Amino acid sequence: MQKEFSYPLKIDELGQGEQTYKLSANKEQLITLAGILQIPAVNSFDADINLKFQKKQGKLDVWGVIMANLSLVSVISLEPFDKEYKGEFKLLFDTTAKYEDIYTDDEDINLDLPDIVIDGKIDLGDIAIEQLALMMDDYPRKEGETFAEIIEDNSPIKSNPFAVLEKLKK
Repeated sequence: MQKEFSYPLKIDELGQGEQTYKLSANKEQLITLAGILQIPAVNSFDADINLKFQKKQGKLDVWGVIMANLSLVSVISLEPFDKEYKGEFKLLFDTTAKYEDIYTDDEDINLDLPDIVIDGKIDLGDIAIEQLALMMDDYPRKEGETFAEIIEDNSPIKSNPFAVLEKLKK
């Protein structure tokens, strides 16, 4: 995805036990993250990510917590505001499978398929950014703001738009 907030890990170098990683973005990385997320600013971004590699099964469990303070613009008032996000996530990676093995044409779309490890690596930065993007509101608005109802004129149409066509029948 990007390289400014990147924490790559090689799967082969992971131990069998549970491992914990703490990610925190510095000032330059916060600017980069705001560009990636296409928002005015990221004021803070932290992630606590845990990994548990089950080598025999070829599975990698990834879970953690994402915390961020974002500057957003309300879609209603167009005023800037800050919003805190904090959320948990859980992912499962299959370290031995290839894309073709898991994603076939006749797959059931409702299955919860594991993610694929590409080139034997995962990037904790990419995972953290993706999880924050999934938490964000599609249409951000300040607390208490609501869409105003638009009252339309429901009176019947006074002139028939097809009246011109009546003349063509003759």
